[in-house]
Amino acid sequence: MKMMRPILCVLTAMLSVALCASAGTAAQPSVKRGDYFITVLTGPSSGIYFPIGGAFSTFISSLGYKTSATATGATAENINALLTGQGELAIAMADSVIQAVDSFGAYAGKPPAKQLRAMMGLWPNFCQIVTTADSGIKTFADLKGKRVGVGAPNSGVELNARMMFEAHGMKYSDCRVDYLNYGEAIDQMKNGLCDAAFVTSGLGNATIRELATTKKIAFVPVEGEPLRNLIKKYPFYIEATIPASVYGAEKDTTTAAVMNIMLVDVKLPADVVYDLLANIYSPKGLETIQASHSTAKANIKPETALRGIVGSSVPFHDGAVKYYKEKGLLK
Repeated sequence: MKMMRPILCVLTAMLSVALCASAGTAAQPSVKRGDYFITVLTGPSSGIYFPIGGAFSTFISSLGYKTSATATGATAENINALLTGQGELAIAMADSVIQAVDSFGAYAGKPPAKQLRAMMGLWPNFCQIVTTADSGIKTFADLKGKRVGVGAPNSGVELNARMMFEAHGMKYSDCRVDYLNYGEAIDQMKNGLCDAAFVTSGLGNATIRELATTKKIAFVPVEGEPLRNLIKKYPFYIEATIPASVYGAEKDTTTAAVMNIMLVDVKLPADVVYDLLANIYSPKGLETIQASHSTAKANIKPETALRGIVGSSVPFHDGAVKYYKEKGLLK
């Protein structure tokens, strides 16, 4: 019995260490983290991609990787940058990624981007068509003849705008379209030079909030038959609601939403991607990333890891497949 006590003490200590490791970041694997530089491609500094992408970079740096977060034009630029070796992680809207992989829509006529790989689902982007209460715009049809910012050419926002016009049986020629990113378009709205702007973003977008401090804002709904048409043709869209409370609008607004996902360089080793996911989904990783924005806090969690990816033509990176299978999320 006396000899058993030291053994029991050792086992107890080992169990205690294991439990402590599971409560913090994941145990370090045999990855030489300092050998890898991971650039996180985000979005404009005025949008949600930037702070959330920055939080990913900050946490990955704390693990010992060399990292940086780069401001970009968002989805379209991020896809192209990843394909040309200018980054390792990239935030992008799932609809644009699927179009790039399957070579249709905005990517029709281009070689299918079969080398794109997904790492994790992030949060839904809401198609927020913002206007001012005094613009007279209450329905999508009211955009006819108006000055509308549809996003930078071929950006994720602009791709959404095209699909919205199509679903409503309208064309850009029905309006006075400006190819402005939403930060620029909202600046024009402040000066009375633009009537409405397409903002595809998480809820709580900083530029919309800023507009709401100087103007009474409203949102153009996407609903009814046009919304059904949109979802039928492009099943990566879902019906969503912009709550009035988010921006101080008068009422809730029905619209469409599409998931953002984190892409990863196919050339990054599987054990590195596994290591990243194991730590990102640890309590410490989630705490760091969720603190960057309310949208991250509400949506980035293991339960959303596969959303917007499973069932699509976008494959997971091998390191992600290993991680999700071990966690029982993928069969």
